[in-house]
Amino acid sequence: MKEAAAELGHLLVFAFLFCVGAFMVAPVITDVTMAALCPGQDQCSLAIYLTGLQQAITGLGALVVTPVIGNLSDRYGRKALLALPATLSIVPLAIMAFNQTRPYFYAFYIAKTLTAMVSEGAMMCLSLAYVADKVPEGRRAAAFGVFSGVCTAGFVGGTIAARFLSVSSTFQVATLASVAAAVYLRAFVQETDRGASLLREEEASRLLFPPSSSPEEASPRLPPLRKAPSLLEMATLLTSRWHAKTPSSPVLSSPTPSAC
Repeated sequence: MKEAAAELGHLLVFAFLFCVGAFMVAPVITDVTMAALCPGQDQCSLAIYLTGLQQAITGLGALVVTPVIGNLSDRYGRKALLALPATLSIVPLAIMAFNQTRPYFYAFYIAKTLTAMVSEGAMMCLSLAYVADKVPEGRRAAAFGVFSGVCTAGFVGGTIAARFLSVSSTFQVATLASVAAAVYLRAFVQETDRGASLLREEEASRLLFPPSSSPEEASPRLPPLRKAPSLLEMATLLTSRWHAKTPSSPVLSSPTPSAC
């Protein structure tokens, strides 16, 4: 755990700042939406419709955009593509930090819908790819756990910070956190070689330890699992058991002739 945190320290700091800025506005966005769309009312159907439409568009857009960004990161680098969601996430927060009136809310709504298609899914996708490039295969599970824990800590920290801030101050602090995340990414996070160094290390270990003497082959292996039974085989098995449990009708047998 400590080794993974030491190697990925700068990425973890970036992820924490990004999550703080992204999740800090979640507790207050409902009040801002109600005040902008339906001031002085306890219920607002327009807010429900707009929120559902935004979530649907964001989800479908992320489904299309995230694989494209992942493929581009294989060509241009993880850090270069991570800068895209880190920068785009600043725009909607800056709009609401400036003003929360109805026109600015609609501008925030459009900007958030468009930028969330890139920032929400791509940030996690590219960060996990960055971790996979930096950490050997045997330690990736621990590194993924550390990264998920840092993101959760950012969520908790942003939610707690929103409790002690006003609505306008919440968006301002969230904007500063997002700007700090983008600047930190640009200044401190190093680009990866897309796992080339890990491949060289694996090739060197294969030269030092031939496959015949590798610990994987020296250790006993379990036999392969039997093929799963088909539906026809299961039906035949159940039918045969049912016939076996059904009592047969009594049959009068003829007397056996005695042996002469």
